[in-house]
Amino acid sequence: MIKIAILGAGMVGRAIALDLARDFSVSSFDLNQNNLDLLQSRNSSVETIHKDLSQFHDYANWLAPYDIIVTAVPGFMGFETLKAVINCGKNVADISFFPEDVLQLDALARNKKVTVITDIGVAPGMSNLILGRYNEEMIVTNFECYVGGLPQDPRPPFFYKAPFSPIDVIEEYTRPARLKEHGRIVEKPALTEREIMEFDGVGKLEAFNTDGLRSLLFTMPHIPDMKEKTLRYPGHLDLILALKDAGFFDEKEIAIKGIKVSPLAFTAQVLIGEWKLGVEEEELTVMRVIVEGKAEGESRRIEYNLLDKYDPVTKTSSMSRTTGYTCAAAVHLIAKNLFTEIGIFPPERIGKDKGCFDFITGYLKERGVFWKIKS
Repeated sequence: MIKIAILGAGMVGRAIALDLARDFSVSSFDLNQNNLDLLQSRNSSVETIHKDLSQFHDYANWLAPYDIIVTAVPGFMGFETLKAVINCGKNVADISFFPEDVLQLDALARNKKVTVITDIGVAPGMSNLILGRYNEEMIVTNFECYVGGLPQDPRPPFFYKAPFSPIDVIEEYTRPARLKEHGRIVEKPALTEREIMEFDGVGKLEAFNTDGLRSLLFTMPHIPDMKEKTLRYPGHLDLILALKDAGFFDEKEIAIKGIKVSPLAFTAQVLIGEWKLGVEEEELTVMRVIVEGKAEGESRRIEYNLLDKYDPVTKTSSMSRTTGYTCAAAVHLIAKNLFTEIGIFPPERIGKDKGCFDFITGYLKERGVFWKIKS
């Protein structure tokens, strides 16, 4: 039986492990014993291994028995984790959402003769797959993605809970956003250009700039206009902007009673507690992807919409379902030899293959993740 190692047993890593355990032998690595114990309680057939995943020099020994690796670690360690896995000569599906340019690892992946499908979650992930598919069918002139993971029951002051690492959310709020406008890559502060949008089943949400285009800026240079915005309940953005303007996200250390600490580190620690999503707390994922252009001389507009909610039967969060099952589908692509190319492959390079695109969307449908299409 094919053996899968999943690095990271957090909310999404756990969902991936439970899903893949249906068809493969699965082992899950994590430093947090609570994460491992929770996974074991859900499915005792998943082997849990207590390891410090920052010990990259040990990967060759740890990962030797496995055929495919999933990297599901926090973004701040994602690049080095992926690099270490590639150096072990292992095929990979990655959802770590790190800030570095993953295409820097393409030469290494080719040298090691491995397949690496990266950013294969919901956004990035499904948004890229959709663009990659329609880029084969039309001359794309505009791409827009709006996405948010939100609590089912929003409460003040933040009207928000983080369905993934709160540290990664803060990084998303502080890193400048790169967009494509009139054929040029432009950089704007995160949290800017607010707009109010209406979504079926949710109501009004606020959209604002974040740095979500990632590989699309370089793999789709022919598309003149592209943007991604994050969605939140009204009220959240004003509070975050107030914290930012007041210096709570500053990295320069200040002294408090002789102890040096950065405002950002302090704020992150507070927000981790404030934003932590309960293991069985209900939440939802809302997303809209728009692709515009021309096909056979006619204007064309494609719109994909997603509203997915916490599954009380499997006790799986929506963000874990929409992100994790997309990643699990990519593991199946590799395991079944449906995708065998060597190198680094962001999802848009997978989506161009109709067979791969249809496999992933079909895999999601089987698990109750439904995308609605308008054209």
